[in-house]
Amino acid sequence: MLSGILVGITAGLAGVTLKALVGYIHFIITGKVHFSESILFYAIFPFLGIVLTVLTVILFFRGQDRKGIPAILHEIAQNSSLVSSVKMYSQIIQSAITVGLGGSAGLESPIAVTGSAIGSNFAKTYGLDYRYRTLLLAAGATAGIASAFNAPIAGVMFAFEILLTGVVFSDFIPLVVAAVCGSLISKMILNEDVLFHFTARNEFAYPNIPFYIVLGLGCGFYARYFVIISSKIEHFFKHLRFSKLQKAMLGGALLSVLCVLFPPLFGEGYQTIKEITAHGIDGIFGNSFFGYLESSKLLVIVFLGLICLLKVFATGFTIYAGGNGGNFAPSLFSGGILGFFFANIFHALGIPNVPETNLVLAGMAGVMSGVMYAPLTAVFLIAESSEGYDLFIPLMIVTVISYLVARWFSPISPDLKEMANKGKIFTREHDRNLLSLLSTSSLIEQNAPTINSKASFEDLMNIFKTQQRNVVAVVDDQGMLEGTINIDDLRPYMFDNHDSGQVSLNDLKKVPLAVAHPTQNVAAITRIFDESGIWVLPVTTDEGRFLGFISKSQILNKYRQLLKEYSS
Repeated sequence: MLSGILVGITAGLAGVTLKALVGYIHFIITGKVHFSESILFYAIFPFLGIVLTVLTVILFFRGQDRKGIPAILHEIAQNSSLVSSVKMYSQIIQSAITVGLGGSAGLESPIAVTGSAIGSNFAKTYGLDYRYRTLLLAAGATAGIASAFNAPIAGVMFAFEILLTGVVFSDFIPLVVAAVCGSLISKMILNEDVLFHFTARNEFAYPNIPFYIVLGLGCGFYARYFVIISSKIEHFFKHLRFSKLQKAMLGGALLSVLCVLFPPLFGEGYQTIKEITAHGIDGIFGNSFFGYLESSKLLVIVFLGLICLLKVFATGFTIYAGGNGGNFAPSLFSGGILGFFFANIFHALGIPNVPETNLVLAGMAGVMSGVMYAPLTAVFLIAESSEGYDLFIPLMIVTVISYLVARWFSPISPDLKEMANKGKIFTREHDRNLLSLLSTSSLIEQNAPTINSKASFEDLMNIFKTQQRNVVAVVDDQGMLEGTINIDDLRPYMFDNHDSGQVSLNDLKKVPLAVAHPTQNVAAITRIFDESGIWVLPVTTDEGRFLGFISKSQILNKYRQLLKEYSS
């Protein structure tokens, strides 16, 4: 309880600090810069944000720029929930520069990573074990999300749906306490009203259910588009043979072009959503290059559609070119615009009584659900941050449909799929999670008995007399594996009157049914055991050089130790 309070307060203060920094930077560049409404404004600052962030990483953080929720999931699964203490402040500095200067990303992921680092290092300072360290790591992230949105329940849901996937916990009280503390800190210091206070919201009416079903399908397919394009942009920058600074300059230039053409792509985008619901599309439409054209219903629909399609490019350029931010805000922004897009289509078709503001809110939850694979987090986040508790039914309809569409394409979030397949993060397969914690190299029996293929039968018998192993590896002069000999293979020669001098090891050796390699993970080796039905596997390099044996019993013993440790 005390740990949850301390971690929650600290992570909440970190969240408040980040939001205040970004607000102060926005105040300077919009209030003190004379060309804040000009094309030059949108051309300069997004570019500067990404470039300055990369320079900060290179100069002050030794080029270590691992960021985002996947990095935290990796620390939970592969590093015993130990997060570098640098992340307690590095994410705040980097994301403040990126988003404060107009980067098209969100602050919520950096806040969550900062909170995770705070919780992990608190537990490390007091020598807490893995389970409590993981719990406090999640508590810090929970408090960060709660402070960002003033939504404590959404913070708890975020921990369970995203961070603690594959980790079994019965004690979640510290998460709740941390979420409440983070939310209270934000409320007391920033004195903010609900984030999405839309006065034009309509009450939920059952005849409007078809609107939400159509929107849910749209959100699901759009979310798939969002993650696929993000993945392609990440792949593009990852394999681009440029320096970090050159990538930042390229990404910053591309982002600036998009912001010049479509100013709503500048920054997080929450203000745009508020502006649309309060005053309509005219102000935002007129501030873009579309303002030079005569406004019409069709043109507004095209404008909104282009914003939806291009937002993912703006976010991808921001994050993967070197900026720091997350997909929380972009998915919420895109969902709000998508909801307004559908509302305008319904209006254009002459359908009466379209719940426009409700569709904006439901769209935000729907796209976030499909992008983050977190429907409960999305429902409670929108309900809490908009005081839209009366919209639970439409929120649930849209988020569940969107989530199911996303799951239909891929059972695991595409952002995490590669890491999950490699066993680097936990999934809902608890058995596989424990196996991923075992290191193949630590399981190899280094002093395994070997014999040269030219040796005599007596030499072989002496090895079995002096060694505890029931199997011997037969190697050539270069140490390349030629086969194995099991003690059972010697029984005919041990009890019959054969001339042992005429027995050749080449007659006794058998080519193993399967071999393992040190580069394989333990889950893959376990599958080899199951498929081959053998109990001991020889381990070789890719070239065939013998390294040792791995036994099934050794894996089972290690597995039992982990099971006891992780379930105590």
